Amino acid sequence: MYVRMRTLWICLALLATTTVTVAQSAHSHLRKGDKRYESERLDEAEESYRKALEKKKSAQGIYNLGNTVYRQQRFEEAVSRFEEAAKSADDPGVKSQAFHNLGNAYFQSQQYDKSVEAYKDALRLNPNDRQTKYNLAQAQARLQQQQQQQNQSQNQSDEEQSQDQENQPPPEQDQQNDPQDQQDQQEQESQPQEDEREEREQQQNQPQNLTREEAEELLKIMEEEEKKVQEKMRKADAKPTKSKKDW
Repeated sequence: MYVRMRTLWICLALLATTTVTVAQSAHSHLRKGDKRYESERLDEAEESYRKALEKKKSAQGIYNLGNTVYRQQRFEEAVSRFEEAAKSADDPGVKSQAFHNLGNAYFQSQQYDKSVEAYKDALRLNPNDRQTKYNLAQAQARLQQQQQQQNQSQNQSDEEQSQDQENQPPPEQDQQNDPQDQQDQQEQESQPQEDEREEREQQQNQPQNLTREEAEELLKIMEEEEKKVQEKMRKADAKPTKSKKDW
């Protein structure tokens, strides 16, 4: 019994020593990553943060890795890192910062609706953060602009579709009718036109028999019209022409 207890204590001591060693190793990688990040050595900083997370996962390590990939414009990966950091963080300050940067990553990805929600989550934890308030206003303005553009594009698409429908030729008539019925219909449609043409030709060929009184009246009308035309021509000849100026 004594031996077993001694073995148990030894195992617990070894476990505690290993845990401390792992924590120290993870912390060491985090500090190294911070120095590299501040020196703009982003690739090396990313490597250090990943090693730290392999040793021990922490909200701070995930958040720092998110910042590093964000600075490298890998916004989709940054979104996943900031989301993970916001969920796993116990400290309200770290959680608020994670939501703030999550909003930034969504903003850069032009997902303005999600960006707005992330900034609001950050402000729920830190209502007095002026930078988050400013970013929220920017995201809301971009979201409104994006929605207006989408509405305009939708309206334009609807108008083009309506015009296409109006420009389409009328549907063809049902071709299941009897051929004889179609021929009869065509003959009926052409018959009035032929009758009207024949009637006009007959009227033109008929002699115009006028009485003496009608002929004299017609002659007077023609003479009056001729006088009016000549009078207009004389006035036109007497009217001076205006000179045109070439500007």
